[in-house]
Amino acid sequence: MIREIILDTETTGLDPAKGDRVVEIGAVELLNHLPSGRTFHVYINPERDMPPEAEAVHGLSAAFLSDKPVFGKIAGDFLDFIGDAVLVIHNASFDMGFLNAELSFLKRPAIPPERVIDTLHLARQKHPGTGNSLDALCRRYGIDNSRRTKHGALLDSELLAEVYLELIGGRQTALILEASVGRATAATAVVTSQAGLRRPSPLPPRLSEAERHAHLLFVEQLGEHALWKSSLN
Repeated sequence: MIREIILDTETTGLDPAKGDRVVEIGAVELLNHLPSGRTFHVYINPERDMPPEAEAVHGLSAAFLSDKPVFGKIAGDFLDFIGDAVLVIHNASFDMGFLNAELSFLKRPAIPPERVIDTLHLARQKHPGTGNSLDALCRRYGIDNSRRTKHGALLDSELLAEVYLELIGGRQTALILEASVGRATAATAVVTSQAGLRRPSPLPPRLSEAERHAHLLFVEQLGEHALWKSSLN
């Protein structure tokens, strides 16, 4: 079972070293690359003012956040939700910088970069020289982002889940994977019964070198015991 967490944050600004804080976290659980229905969403009191330029991006005012819990109150629930899953984040260095800063204030261990897949990096490899913002990728893949009038951590995570699926091979690939996991016994029987129907020569590869390289990077980040690594040997 492959468990991944699609994650996004909203903040008071661009730099935690200058006092900016996390004000919203949204996360979506994927099992075998498909949404499980479990989500995590929380607004956070940053214990500081909200710069107008940041509020213009996400629409979260200091007044709205004033009665929300501080990060220390939700940290345990957040860490329990993500567990040891791989984190999938667009422009991951931004969100991880903020989350690890918040964890450091609480004297909690940082989340290591080895646990993170950056979809911006994947998109730049797959579509070099083109726009790879979340909105641009939604347009490229025909994903409806009409609800995204402002940035919102949970909505952006839901959209990124669809984008991520396209970046690693598309919806049909994930559906095939889910079916194979759910019907392992039946699949084994089919493979056995059709053993004599193999092609006399294999089909040429359909993946480009860029797509193959992106997949190898993705598999590397799953850890040394990832099942997919056995197929690459």
